[in-house]
Amino acid sequence: MRALFILAASAAMTASSVVFAADAVPQVPAAPEAVETPVSFTWSGPYAGLHGGYAWGEGDATTAGGGGSDSFDGGRFGGFVGYNWQFSNGFVAGVEGDLNYDWNENSYTGGFDMDTGFSGGVRARVGYAFDRALLYAAGGWTMTNISVDGSGVNDDDTLNGWTVGAGLDYAFTDNVFGRIEYRYNDYGDGSLAGFDTDFNQHVINVGIGVKF
Repeated sequence: MRALFILAASAAMTASSVVFAADAVPQVPAAPEAVETPVSFTWSGPYAGLHGGYAWGEGDATTAGGGGSDSFDGGRFGGFVGYNWQFSNGFVAGVEGDLNYDWNENSYTGGFDMDTGFSGGVRARVGYAFDRALLYAAGGWTMTNISVDGSGVNDDDTLNGWTVGAGLDYAFTDNVFGRIEYRYNDYGDGSLAGFDTDFNQHVINVGIGVKF
């Protein structure tokens, strides 16, 4: 009987040890869930767009006998293409080209008109990105065609000069952005119907573009 009691006690102690050992094993942690890290917006890459606006132009025409100046104001429409490089500190550099048509025209007594037509340029851009907002300044080369027609006079010349300006691009989506900018264009001088002619503009553009 005593041997049976000792055997039963030993079995109970063994079972208790097994249960305690099982409880002592730590629970295996669950595998961590994958979390997608959001990709921040960048201005880097090519882009293209359309813009329109208004230009306030002033032209001077002089000869040996004198001359004068006049205003040539009107609307404009055009397109632009470019490429940006954005750096980790938010600094953005780029290059951009544009082609436009300007309705800057004036009519004179005597039945002749003077106007500008196609214009364009290539500019370097530098700016700073505040996430989806890009403030920039730009400058470079620009050109325009100016002509006079009527009363037996028909002549035109292409003027080359420089441009400088500043603006704001804002990305509405990862691919579509809006733009507003100011530009000053000094087209230099040329010869038109025997006059030494020069022309400059103040321009406001509003546009929309697509970033690829």
